[in-house]
Amino acid sequence: MTTQQVANRLVELCRQEKHPQAQEELYHNDIVSIEDEKSGAPITKGMDAIRAKTVVWDASVVEIHSASVSEPIVTGNHFAVTMENDITFNDKGRIQINEICVYEVQQGKIVREQFFYNM
Repeated sequence: MTTQQVANRLVELCRQEKHPQAQEELYHNDIVSIEDEKSGAPITKGMDAIRAKTVVWDASVVEIHSASVSEPIVTGNHFAVTMENDITFNDKGRIQINEICVYEVQQGKIVREQFFYNM
């Protein structure tokens, strides 16, 4: 898959709230995920760790009030999307999360993701 195809597929699956499917289908086994330093898990490496991080995230969400993903901006082997979320968490209450997500693609798989956001 080209970077554009990976980007389009990720957006499609995220809009359907199929994040685990997106990870299984599009992520490289050696993926590196970088979150904000205050997140508690700023760097996650490998699919097993990504899966575990997703389980923790899912368990912390009480309700998703709204979620949107922009069309991707693609250049070379990178792409970016914005995500706007209104979520109630069991430990933080209702929060608006606005983020820019940047991805790197190598040989048709996402090898790196980095999230920039305010909560």
